[in-house]
Amino acid sequence: MQKPNGTGIGRIIKAARCSMQGFSASWRYESAFRQEATLTLLSIPAAIWLADSVAQFALLLAVWCLVLVVELLNSAIESLTDRVGLERHELSGRAKDMGSAAVFVSLVIVALVWGAALWQKLT
Repeated sequence: MQKPNGTGIGRIIKAARCSMQGFSASWRYESAFRQEATLTLLSIPAAIWLADSVAQFALLLAVWCLVLVVELLNSAIESLTDRVGLERHELSGRAKDMGSAAVFVSLVIVALVWGAALWQKLT
């Protein structure tokens, strides 16, 4: 049976194209994603200075990547919820609030990891 998205390298190329479209849409329509992506890029020089090892450098950047992943998922939830209906509904509001809470938790993780690295660097 032929799969709708193909197989092998063709499927990988199609998946990469869809991913790029997702990044493009997020950059164009989601200001929070633009802000967090900018902070991620700006954190690179700080991570170079702060990190005591390659592993710590990777961790400092990985937590920012986690924020981007969660923001992408949150934006997808919000877009889908708006697609279903723009009227106020308890479940729609709950879904959006939960997505927002997930972004908040990911930012707390950034603060914890960066705070620990800063503490270690300065003491």
